Amino acid sequence: MKLSNMSKIRMYKYAGVALIVLSFTGCKTPALVQRTENTTVLANYENASQDTVNVATLTWKEYFTDPYLDTLIETALKNNQELNITLQEIEIAKNEIRARKGEYLPFVGLKGGAGVEKVGRYTSQGANDANTEIKPGKEFPDPLPDFMVGAYASWEIDIWGKLHNAKKAAISRYLSTVEGKNFMVTNLIAEIANSYYELLALDNQLEIVNQNIEIQSNALEIVKLQKQAARTTELAVRKFEAEVLKTRSLQYDIQQSIVETENRINYLAGRFPQHVERDHTTFGSILPTTVKAGIPSQLLANRPDIKQAEFELAASKLDVKVAKAKFYPSLGITAGIGYQAFNPSYLIKTPQSLLYSLAGDLTAPLINRNAIKAEYYSANSRQLQAVYDYERTILNGYIEVANQLSKIKNLEKSYDLRSQQVDALTESINISNDLFKSARADYMEVLLTQRDALESRFELIETRKQQLNAVVNIYKALGGGWN
Repeated sequence: MKLSNMSKIRMYKYAGVALIVLSFTGCKTPALVQRTENTTVLANYENASQDTVNVATLTWKEYFTDPYLDTLIETALKNNQELNITLQEIEIAKNEIRARKGEYLPFVGLKGGAGVEKVGRYTSQGANDANTEIKPGKEFPDPLPDFMVGAYASWEIDIWGKLHNAKKAAISRYLSTVEGKNFMVTNLIAEIANSYYELLALDNQLEIVNQNIEIQSNALEIVKLQKQAARTTELAVRKFEAEVLKTRSLQYDIQQSIVETENRINYLAGRFPQHVERDHTTFGSILPTTVKAGIPSQLLANRPDIKQAEFELAASKLDVKVAKAKFYPSLGITAGIGYQAFNPSYLIKTPQSLLYSLAGDLTAPLINRNAIKAEYYSANSRQLQAVYDYERTILNGYIEVANQLSKIKNLEKSYDLRSQQVDALTESINISNDLFKSARADYMEVLLTQRDALESRFELIETRKQQLNAVVNIYKALGGGWN
């Protein structure tokens, strides 16, 4: 049946109207609340210079000079299980890029098939087959075999950049996982260094306790002699004995803490419990490295967590574009070519057995677009979350650096004062013993003096450990260690 020219004009007219309706309805998207990220930071840290020299540019081997610590860090970077898990997450993100890249390329496949069909004689198809000859004098086979081999292809034309933006979002998330790994490396190095310095501090505290036990034991012998000479009482002897027992108990507490700290380091290094090599005699002579913090704007380039949040933000913006493109019409093309025949000997005869197809379709959502709208709104909300997370990460980085810079200065002053306190109390031990021997001081003054001296030496070691921790933490806060 042939169409008249007027009918053809009407058909083209209706098709054009349909295309316009598809385009109009597809391009209408809901309005969103948008927000631009704020990357403003202060020009410099409080009470700090505007020198751009930054210790974050140093490698961890340059920053940490203790050879035992360097060996532990190197072992952890190879064996730490959590870090190795993160490396596999990077590979997963890399494969996502491959998947997204393939989506906007044509899908091409091969297929082949064989079958047999038997239709009823008293049916429309059966009657036609019975009255049709393949060749003069040769009827259709009954049942009818069917053999086919060919290739097929499908391709969605990326008119609105939906697939391309999805690939770019996958790339941004891949880069985000890389920065996440870098941030983990920074934290791992800092955690090992802090645990190592804690181990040195415990070793020194144990040494002080052993020294104090010796001092207290000598004092106990003196008190016993004083009692024999009737110059003191049994109460004084018992008090001194109790103090010696208390200090010996503290000795075992520290030894347990040493075991736990060693095993925490071993866990971070990815190995079973073993002795951690170290030189505890260097603890008192280790001076904090002179810290050059640079300027706050350098955090945007140095801190992996800030760069990670930045890539996540970029990916979330692309997700909004991908979700928006789903409102627009999509154009797809399908094609196929091959051979089909009821007899394998006829299968490759051309053009008799040749078959091919080519089709294009334009589709757009018209009614009930709630699912697309929901996805669009959710993508926008995730993008706003990423904006706030990016700003929060920048603010957190600045505050961490500011806190550590202030801590380094205050601990330096505190350590000087505590050193003077230790010197004074150490001298007071000898003075109190001499006074006790000459009956010019009672035993409680001797006990309290020894106790205060022990506590002050413990506090001095704790302050030194905090100084070293602050040096480690400022390096981490500035974004050092991962490069």
